[in-house]
Amino acid sequence: MDDSEIGRAAELLRDRLEWTPEIMGVLGSGLGFLADAVDESVSIPFGEIPGLPSAGVAGHQGRWVAGLLEGRRVLIQAGRFHVYEGHPMAVVAAPVRIAARMGVERLLLTNAAGGINRRFTAGTIMMLEDHLNLMWRGPLVGPVREGEERFPDMTTAYDPEFREVARAVALKQGLELARGTYAAVTGPSYETPAEIRMLATMGADAVGMSTVPEVIAARTAGMRVLAFSLISNLAAGISPTPLSHEEVLEAGREAAGRFEALVRGVLAELP
Repeated sequence: MDDSEIGRAAELLRDRLEWTPEIMGVLGSGLGFLADAVDESVSIPFGEIPGLPSAGVAGHQGRWVAGLLEGRRVLIQAGRFHVYEGHPMAVVAAPVRIAARMGVERLLLTNAAGGINRRFTAGTIMMLEDHLNLMWRGPLVGPVREGEERFPDMTTAYDPEFREVARAVALKQGLELARGTYAAVTGPSYETPAEIRMLATMGADAVGMSTVPEVIAARTAGMRVLAFSLISNLAAGISPTPLSHEEVLEAGREAAGRFEALVRGVLAELP
């Protein structure tokens, strides 16, 4: 999507909602249940936004849900676009850019990821502290867009204050919240055992096929970011069984209660 399409989409959403969300949330594979928790919700399918395709991956609902969650005005992206579907980076990052153009200043991302850190088990929730962009492309290539900068600093891509809030919430809830580095790869094939050994050597704790393009787009627009990975399976060479997307969706169903409680707690406590 080009700048004019981003602007028209932001205006359309503002007109539909008649208010500006405080925070945008993005739900990964198998985590769409959070969209159903929104009160006074308004649902807008992606296909109703000019320039946005419909979501095409199982476990991704393909709609915006706006309303109230823990008393906060939220805009939830239930489902996302992926590079492996053939979408250009301009489409993958478009929803975040639309939210930024609407005036949204905070972004909460979730994803399902494979566990590389051998201390992790399926069902672990990991808070992202850093990332590795191994997609070999990014959303900022091309002309500088309105409200963005050419060379954004990514030293603290994941907001330290927000991470501290999440840590305190998890402690209060008795939830063991892991922390680590997320490696983003293109996919859609799962990694080989040799690739997992390489990623571990590079410092990755988890691997997935999303999130990083959205974080980069958010940071260049000045948004503050918090992100969580649900470790849905152990990575190749670590897992004793073959990997499958159904395993990812099942992990999301099993973690639903813990994940929702964490997100609700964070929303309630964010300054």
